[in-house]
Amino acid sequence: MIKIGQMNHLTVVKEVEFGVFVDGGQEYGNILLPKRYVPKGTHIGDEIEVFIYFDSEDDVIATTEKPLAQVGQFAKLKCINTTGVGAFLNWGLPKDLLVPFSEQRIKMQEGRDYLVFLYVDNASGRIVGSTKFNKFLDKTPARYKKGDQVHVTVAEETELGYKCAVNDAHWGLLFKSEVFGKLFIGKSLKAYIKQIREDGKIDLSLQKLGKGKVDDLSEKIVRTLDRKGGFLPVNDKSSPDQIFELFRTSKATFKKTIGGLYKERRIRIEKDGIYLIK
Repeated sequence: MIKIGQMNHLTVVKEVEFGVFVDGGQEYGNILLPKRYVPKGTHIGDEIEVFIYFDSEDDVIATTEKPLAQVGQFAKLKCINTTGVGAFLNWGLPKDLLVPFSEQRIKMQEGRDYLVFLYVDNASGRIVGSTKFNKFLDKTPARYKKGDQVHVTVAEETELGYKCAVNDAHWGLLFKSEVFGKLFIGKSLKAYIKQIREDGKIDLSLQKLGKGKVDDLSEKIVRTLDRKGGFLPVNDKSSPDQIFELFRTSKATFKKTIGGLYKERRIRIEKDGIYLIK
């Protein structure tokens, strides 16, 4: 089944002077992949990965170019034009992404970046963007378990912390106490499920929970030391910012981890930094 606004693996069924046609199934028939996008050496019967969308004439078309975001995903995109129907954002394809006025929480301005969610409009069948995220999140039960690794996109800063889209499907919250560096709207990163409350709300952590957090950081420190020739200019006296810049962790977790590595005789801790014991 063809997924509009997403990458699809489709079979080449016809070659023409101006490109090739791929099999779009009963609903879309043969879909043109223009010649400039056809991979060298492509023949009838080959399966290729293509992105399916609507061109400037509103015809279904294929491309091997990958957009900055696909349907069902969040992305921070730049507004390049505003018209009477809405704002147009650059999403990396020849035809820009429309965000209708009705889908803008605040009126978009040319030249500014906005976090948007991409979806297929049921009425028109066209790919559009929206900043009204509540329409799309928390529509399915959250079946995560404590400690699960997830992908999050920072969507909003609140008094408590950062409201994030979890796996492009649910709302979650990163409390300020869990954040040790700078976050910004639109930033994507991995996180971990800290807990799911009785009311269904999700608390997040940027670090693995429990012993796994320390074990993971231990190996990261050792690998970094090995790559840097056996020395790093950080120790338990270094600033939280310096530690976070290197290892994306809190000073408390870093101190606990290098303490464990020291007891295992894998590193030496000196005034100028830490040394790998080989």
